[in-house]
Amino acid sequence: MSNDSPIWTPARHPLARFLRELATGTRPTADGGWMRVTPWVPHVQAILSFPGHSILAVSYDWTENQLSELGVDGYDGAHDPRVVTTLAKDGWIDTLDMLFLGSGRGEQPGEPRLVARPDLARHDFVEYTHRGHTEVQVFGSPDPDSEDLVVLSRGVGGLREICVRLAAEHRGRGRGTELVEAALRSVPEDELVVACVAPYNVPAIRSLERAGMSHHGTIQLFTDRPERRV
Repeated sequence: MSNDSPIWTPARHPLARFLRELATGTRPTADGGWMRVTPWVPHVQAILSFPGHSILAVSYDWTENQLSELGVDGYDGAHDPRVVTTLAKDGWIDTLDMLFLGSGRGEQPGEPRLVARPDLARHDFVEYTHRGHTEVQVFGSPDPDSEDLVVLSRGVGGLREICVRLAAEHRGRGRGTELVEAALRSVPEDELVVACVAPYNVPAIRSLERAGMSHHGTIQLFTDRPERRV
């Protein structure tokens, strides 16, 4: 993607604007700097890192001086265990995920389509998504016996986020790439799309890359509310 790319997003959060610029080729200066923004949903906070630059979407209960004193910087300091454990207090800390960016392709005639699958809405994977996302939609195969899942929602920075989960019997057959591609066709053309995946989930990483999404940084979600998991 280049600076003249038509990529767009309806999200207006500062992080969404930053990620759109990143996706279109405008990279932050790798000077070890960092910036803080307001969390995009009240109960979820996050630390994002890119080469030489970090973004903290954290509560304003913490001043910038306090964050600096914790060792926050644009390099390894943002994800220092002391930083996230202090900010999360007794809350829940998610895995450190890889952040991928891509764009919607819009419906394409003749290509396989996803269908709404309300019968899968109670799946643990969907319940997990609800805790940190809004506008959650559950899709899957037209085959009612298939439990392959695609969840579209508003996630990181209010951007369109895709999450894919394969039924055990379909893993290792290239089905993951097909589902990611189908998910991108379910998003309006050129709308910015984000996906987050754990570094150890090599099959998911390969599926995202084969579908044309690109790795741009890392993200770690957490909450300082012990009674609620995101």
